[in-house]
Amino acid sequence: MQRITITIEDDLLAEIDAAAEARGYQNRSEIIRDLARAGLQQSAEDVAPSGQCVAALVYVYDHAARDLSKRLVQSFHGHHDLSLATLHVHLDDDRCMEVTALKGASGEVRHLAEHVIAERGVRYGRVVMIPTGSDKKPKTRKHGHRHD
Repeated sequence: MQRITITIEDDLLAEIDAAAEARGYQNRSEIIRDLARAGLQQSAEDVAPSGQCVAALVYVYDHAARDLSKRLVQSFHGHHDLSLATLHVHLDDDRCMEVTALKGASGEVRHLAEHVIAERGVRYGRVVMIPTGSDKKPKTRKHGHRHD
């Protein structure tokens, strides 16, 4: 077993301590190991099959975090072909939530979502991916418009 040092916000550590006490953990290390295992297991279960998908990326972030808004915009502009729309919600004086609809190749969608969630200042993030079952490009319908 290795010993590591991590930095955790005070509010998050308070939540971890409260959960540890409620669940009967003897120390922080035990609950953090279990939470890490659960997160890794969930990530493995959430892996979408290859092919095309649609996804909802939900994340909460500190809008005052240095250059975070700029980095997020750059990420989405760099993947404009995947991003369909974004809903922005002001939660309080410090936090915003965004929900972004994505569509494209599963690997590319997952890569973008994981990149956004990993940004410093993003406090929570989750992506829900739904396979579309199609590797084909959308075709034009007879009534003159496409269904993407």
